Amino acid sequence: MGRDRDAVPRASRRRLPLMTAAPAPSGPVEAALQRHGADRGALVQILREVQAATGWLPRETLRTIAAGVGLTPAVVEGVAGFYRFFHLQPVGRVHLLFSDNVTDRLLGSRELAADLCARLGLQPGEVAADGSASVGFASCTGLGDQGPALLVNQHQVLTRLDRARIAEVAGLVRSGVPPAQWPADWQRVEPQMRRAGVLLGAPPLAGAAIRAMLARGADATLAEVAASGLRGRGGAGFDTARKWALCRAAPVPAGGARVVVCNADEGEPGTFKDRVLLTEQADTVFEGMTVAARLLDARQGLLYLRGEYRFMLEALQAVLARRRAAGLLGQGIVGTPGFDFDIRIHLGAGAYVCGEESALIESLEGKRGQPRIRPPFPVESGYLGQPTVVNNVETFCAAARIAEHGGAWWPAIGLPGSTGTKLHSVSGDVARPGVYELPFGVTVAEILAEAGAARTQAVQVGGPSGVCLAASDFGRRIAFDDVPTAGAFMVFDAARDMFEVARGFAQFFAHESCGFCTPCRVGTELVRRRFDKLADGHGSMFDEAELRALEAMMHGTTHCGLGATATNPLRDTLARFPEAYARRLASPRFVPGFDLDAELAPARRVTGRDDAGAHLERHG
Repeated sequence: MGRDRDAVPRASRRRLPLMTAAPAPSGPVEAALQRHGADRGALVQILREVQAATGWLPRETLRTIAAGVGLTPAVVEGVAGFYRFFHLQPVGRVHLLFSDNVTDRLLGSRELAADLCARLGLQPGEVAADGSASVGFASCTGLGDQGPALLVNQHQVLTRLDRARIAEVAGLVRSGVPPAQWPADWQRVEPQMRRAGVLLGAPPLAGAAIRAMLARGADATLAEVAASGLRGRGGAGFDTARKWALCRAAPVPAGGARVVVCNADEGEPGTFKDRVLLTEQADTVFEGMTVAARLLDARQGLLYLRGEYRFMLEALQAVLARRRAAGLLGQGIVGTPGFDFDIRIHLGAGAYVCGEESALIESLEGKRGQPRIRPPFPVESGYLGQPTVVNNVETFCAAARIAEHGGAWWPAIGLPGSTGTKLHSVSGDVARPGVYELPFGVTVAEILAEAGAARTQAVQVGGPSGVCLAASDFGRRIAFDDVPTAGAFMVFDAARDMFEVARGFAQFFAHESCGFCTPCRVGTELVRRRFDKLADGHGSMFDEAELRALEAMMHGTTHCGLGATATNPLRDTLARFPEAYARRLASPRFVPGFDLDAELAPARRVTGRDDAGAHLERHG
């Protein structure tokens, strides 16, 4: 989730030559290579650290990095070019990325971006003449509950933007004040826990789950997790104990070990509950990973933190350091010989597709984050070919509490088959946006009431790849067998144009396609262009038929599940809000997406004709 993107077509950007600046100094490159032991698997981290020091990644710098890690320059440039937070051309010394999620748009993010560009005398996607600034868009910053928001140099965040604050930002940029010296209040990110349950409301764990697991034993603890009915909270809902058992049973390559990975790449627009868990319950998340490691006999843990959450890195590193000092990570955890496990953090670089577990593993290995062909599945052959468990932040948090309290405790909450609680990131047209922890089985209407929604027209549950519900659906329940969700809950009131909502999601998927398979790479772009055609007033009944054909094609032919769900918003809004499309599809005759008669103007000039027969609109 969350690539850096310009707001103008590629052809109209002001392109700077790749080598317009002197090669980056070797110091930052050497330091990053030394820090990571010239490990090619750390390539994404090396690129991030070098760019943080130099501003962008000229080709000469990429060649130096390639030589240092033993890869070809083409491979390194291919990796750098895949992630949108890496810059192969210069950007401004202050690079500002507005969140372009639909809910941020509804709060005025695009108008604020235009205001800032006007004040700085530049266009989106351009660099100011003096190199001071550049402005663009990120798909989503994970701050939908306190937007409009933006990223500063992909390091800091600014929340709750308005025109007054934009004017102050422009003044600081023009004055050359470094972002580190901007007001701290601008960077305030509040947890906004509107309803805390057994996960958010309990004190963070400091070893209780680990000790309970050790007292019970690994086999018995895995049985407790199975008895709890815990299912993955990332959206797919796979049985957690079964996944862990499959990994535990998989053979380990010679010299290898099993690996525990926490997926904190919550790039689905409208989702921010993992951000809150990592802020308020990081100890509990790391404890859940440690419990899993003991059950699997794993030695290595990795937290994949989305690039938009770079501002959280130091705080999370401090939690890990404190846990090591307390004997909760490292060698001989809580004094248990042979219980050796540690966790390191891998920072993403702006790629929505890396939320898919195999693409995430590719990124962890320093590669382009493209989904793998399966089988083998990660539990058999994952990170560096080793059996790997990948669960998301909320799942590990729940697993830690289950290890602490036992398997019977969790299914006492929720529904059979959908046990426990679920965290919802509520944003959009509500009085109280934020995170709500509620038992499975709660209705959509009950969440709307909790959040203070009024005159609600639609709810997008689970993000763009989820399901769009109309008022007639609000009695349905949040459950794996009714309305499953990865945690996003985006609310749109009666004043919103659901065509524009779906169009925004179509633009998101076209931008975020990893490009690996043709159906997704081409299909998402065709859907986007068709939406734009209708928005420009060139729609007809033929466009609806084409959209439906594209939707059917995308669901059955893409390489991974992310591509297969890219047309869910189109499908649902066509079915539930046909009136949003009807006025744009009124013509019974095909309407081209461009002016055919204007295209013939050069031919008329060459032939010297300008009579009625030479004009399409006048002919026949």
